[in-house]
Amino acid sequence: MSLRWRHVFFAGLVFLVAATQAPPRRIISLVPALTEMVYAIGAGDRMIAVSSYDQEPAAVRQLPRVGALLDPDVERIIAMRADLVLLYGSQTDLMTQLKRSSIPFYEYRHGGLAAVTGTIRALGQRLSRAAAAEQVASEIERRLATLRRRTAGRLKPRTLLVFTRERRSLRNIYASGGRGFLHDMLEAAGATNVLADIAAESVQASSELILARAPEVILELRAEDIPAPSAVSAEIESWRTLASIPAVKHHRIYFLPGRSYVVPGPKIAESAEGIAGVLHPNP
Repeated sequence: MSLRWRHVFFAGLVFLVAATQAPPRRIISLVPALTEMVYAIGAGDRMIAVSSYDQEPAAVRQLPRVGALLDPDVERIIAMRADLVLLYGSQTDLMTQLKRSSIPFYEYRHGGLAAVTGTIRALGQRLSRAAAAEQVASEIERRLATLRRRTAGRLKPRTLLVFTRERRSLRNIYASGGRGFLHDMLEAAGATNVLADIAAESVQASSELILARAPEVILELRAEDIPAPSAVSAEIESWRTLASIPAVKHHRIYFLPGRSYVVPGPKIAESAEGIAGVLHPNP
């Protein structure tokens, strides 16, 4: 018997489910943030495969890999007989194939901090782990609210939040614009985003743009190709070519290594607290 499909809307997100299906027991995730959420709400034992980029929690490192955003292994995903696939909203070809095979999927799109907790709650409903999901989401919201109160009366340095650039150079710099979870984390941590007026999650920031915005602080999030502690000074030295920028003049360039800063998952409050610890080291 063929499945009847319905769209479910939750916290501004949309996902497609079969109208009469039981809670899924065999889950494939192509989205590292959602993988971490599934484990955080106590459903990690249902995960049967993950993306090429999943690293956390440690248990996923033993699972099969089925591609990622740009290269999902469609044949293998279908052959594994999952009853729920977590994927990106832009993976329209994969969605079409899954519909043809009557495999339900959850459609994920990036958003701000509110979307993180909304997604956790939506997954909790879908996986029959609503109580656990509510606990995780509420704790994130509590910590973020505490952080905002703590930083509310502080001076808010004008900050450039960089999440990628070429190693030891100022080429191909990408920084947070005024949308998305990185921007929200920066504001919660007590900073003013120098690119807040650009309505995008990601901005390719030229040297000319950075000079014009004159950030007082430069934060670099490094998820991949993390330099050894002895090499961090060489990476920071790359910024010396923009010597007129206040952040460079006053030696306020900071490296924050680790994937948790760029994965909008259950560790998002901890990441925002880490940023605040650099910006406002005194309690």
